[in-house]
Amino acid sequence: MTAFLSSASPVDLILWLCRRRQRFQVSGESMLPLLRAGDEVLAVPSLYWRAPLRPGDLVVLNHPYRPTLLVIKRIEQVTREGNYRVCGDNPAASNDSRQFGAVLPETIVGKVVCRL
Repeated sequence: MTAFLSSASPVDLILWLCRRRQRFQVSGESMLPLLRAGDEVLAVPSLYWRAPLRPGDLVVLNHPYRPTLLVIKRIEQVTREGNYRVCGDNPAASNDSRQFGAVLPETIVGKVVCRL
């Protein structure tokens, strides 16, 4: 699934300076063609979410087997239990819920809102 990700607006940059957005850098190819290695995105930390996450949302999460590794994935499905199935846009290069199953809500660090 390829979707459009808008560029950061002045409001996003101000919110980043006020620590209401977090900056992350892409390091792999799992989200091609939308995100490339070296791209930077801003995410809303989970503390500031106003709406529940839905399929199609991009999120930053702790990898379930390597908790110090942050990854960017797309929510594919919200399970009945309230967990999330996540996937990369480039299945050939993605380690995602097809390998590790649904992830707990606590693993989600933020929702990606724009690119820098």
